[in-house]
Amino acid sequence: MADDASQTPDNPGATSGPKKFGTFAGVYVPTLLTILGVIMYLRLGWVVGNAGILGGLIIVILAFGITAATGLAMSSFTTNIRIGAGGAYSIISQSLGLEVGGSVGLPLFLAQALAITLYIFGFREGWQFLFPDHPAIMIDLVAFGLIVAIAYKSAETAFRIQYVILGIVALSLVSVGIAAATGSMQYDLGQIQMWGTFPGEPPDFTGASFWLVFAVFFPAATGIMAGLNMSGDLKNPRKSIPIGTMAAIATALVIYVLLAIWIAASATPEELASNYTVMLDKAWLGDYFVLAGLLGATFSSGLASMVGAPRILQALGKHNVLPRSKWLSKRRADGEPQNAVLVTAVIAFLALMLRDLNAIAPLITMFFLITYMMINVVVFFEQTLDLVSFRPLLRIPRAVSFVGMVGCLFAMFIINPAFSLVALALVFGAYVFMARRSLDAPYGDVRSGMFISIAEWAAKRVWDLPQMQERAWKPNLMVAVKDPDELRGAFLFIKDLAYPKGSVKLVGIEPDGGRQDLAEQLDTLADDFRERAVFANWVVIESESLTTGLTAAMQTARGAFPRPNTVFLRMPEELDEKLNYKQIVDKAEEEELASLLFAPHKVTGLGRRRSVNIWIHDRSPNWGLSMNIGNLDLSLLLAYKLRRNWDATLRIIMAVEEEESVLKARNFLDDLLTIARIPDADVIVEHRSFSDMVSRAPQADLNIFGMDADPDLGFVRRMVNETRSSCIFVRDSGNESALA
Repeated sequence: MADDASQTPDNPGATSGPKKFGTFAGVYVPTLLTILGVIMYLRLGWVVGNAGILGGLIIVILAFGITAATGLAMSSFTTNIRIGAGGAYSIISQSLGLEVGGSVGLPLFLAQALAITLYIFGFREGWQFLFPDHPAIMIDLVAFGLIVAIAYKSAETAFRIQYVILGIVALSLVSVGIAAATGSMQYDLGQIQMWGTFPGEPPDFTGASFWLVFAVFFPAATGIMAGLNMSGDLKNPRKSIPIGTMAAIATALVIYVLLAIWIAASATPEELASNYTVMLDKAWLGDYFVLAGLLGATFSSGLASMVGAPRILQALGKHNVLPRSKWLSKRRADGEPQNAVLVTAVIAFLALMLRDLNAIAPLITMFFLITYMMINVVVFFEQTLDLVSFRPLLRIPRAVSFVGMVGCLFAMFIINPAFSLVALALVFGAYVFMARRSLDAPYGDVRSGMFISIAEWAAKRVWDLPQMQERAWKPNLMVAVKDPDELRGAFLFIKDLAYPKGSVKLVGIEPDGGRQDLAEQLDTLADDFRERAVFANWVVIESESLTTGLTAAMQTARGAFPRPNTVFLRMPEELDEKLNYKQIVDKAEEEELASLLFAPHKVTGLGRRRSVNIWIHDRSPNWGLSMNIGNLDLSLLLAYKLRRNWDATLRIIMAVEEEESVLKARNFLDDLLTIARIPDADVIVEHRSFSDMVSRAPQADLNIFGMDADPDLGFVRRMVNETRSSCIFVRDSGNESALA
């Protein structure tokens, strides 16, 4: 983010390059003018008329309380980062990643662009109060043209015009003050209705409720991001955004409270509920000053959106979040995002031609609220993670961000539950779209810290639980690697054993030299596993032999998370005298790890991966079935996973020495498969010697055998040759259970 250097506190006084704005012009004025909008002029009286002065003040304070909590969270976070262009998008993406930031930023941009049209419609209604004969379409087009022309020229021009509008709004408030001083407040405290009857709204007055009135008023308290959207154009956003935003919220709250008290004492509840223009009627020369304020506020809000929305779009383009991002990210020499302004203007114009946005107006409010909620979520997560990187200059209690988060969600569903769900679905859809684009962020985020914290919490919880967790078993393989080429040959097989919920821990054994080269190859292979939805990590151990190195790895495995539970060995083509399989199996058993020896066939490999044979030894004369089934659990579990991942045929094969044991053996295997919940497996039991059975058994792509504590490598090679297939030899750890 080199081009943001002049926006940071490290360079607050930069004079070269695009025009930068201070706290008052860049944040306070646009934020205040956006909050002091059409609802203040045309709906505040209706709110008090329905809810009474006490209910009205509760609604105002509750709405501003949610907004203030969000403003504090936003302000706190901006003092912790070098915020770039894009405002809320920059905050969210720097914490939760470009995908989350983009999924919120894109709907936020659309909401800002569509809001331009809504403000123009509000401006037109005020204009037609003065000139009812003027055609609506002409008023809309002229207002739209002026707003676009001013925004396209420069943000500086827009802010200069907003000074004029601020003066007009101030005059409208002065006219209210003059009215109050000259006797408009004709009702004293005893005559003012404290709690309303909620008659509803004209013309039919079918009735309202407290929360319905709250839903109508709440959008008035939004608009706090007008200054935040200018983050990339501020001299010192870390200072200007907190001061300007919170000062604007405080000023607006005081104005709303005083206006509510004035209007309640100046008109009857019936007047307030039935007449949307009561403020114009009661203010001194209200038809001029208040109406001018209404026109100025709506025009200013539209202008602020026209200036702010393109900066969100330009920031999205800068980070390659959207198609044609390079074109969208371009700025003129004076810093104006000219292409983004044009796109925003086109969207606003098309919306203008629809002539009525009432159907989607609630959706626009939902997008704003989702953005506010996500800002609170970001701050709450950062506070909860307690990472050293989160050290904002403005610290707030965690309760503030939590209240803001819950309050925004509450407001969404109070205002419109259906549109809330639609908005959340659209944001989720945008996230899926962003995630598929493999976005490359120019800065780090806290997602890794968040997941590490969750993993640490889970690891601590697991540590306190009983060690025997057969029902939670999944294959977490510790794979010994001395030659990465051999691992590549077994890569897909290891993936099939671990997929979908297992993990792979690659343990590289390097005697001397070449450590860096082995680490790079293991890192690449681990990435390949993760791309195939199998979590993998790696470590390199300096050791003269695989036996010594793997033994050391097993000794430290108890502290790993996830902890490996199975040692995976590959039978080498030429035996290494230093490779002591018995020592490895003994150590694995001591550390409560299972052992798996993979012996691939030189010619057939794993064949078509369509059939698996499990070999079970003769159990005569004990054919009873209990939870302890001997060294069979891991064989059954791995065979079941391979059958699912390969869509393979599974056979259970046993050779019995006595003919009368055939039926007992078959019943035993049928019961075993039933209790183990492994249906559709073929059971083959014959009265033959084991060697004869091996030569006559159906061909399989993989054969699974049990393994003794002292592996007979001669037997291993013979089985590979006689079955004409790859084989695995397994020894349980005692922590697996195929019957659990």
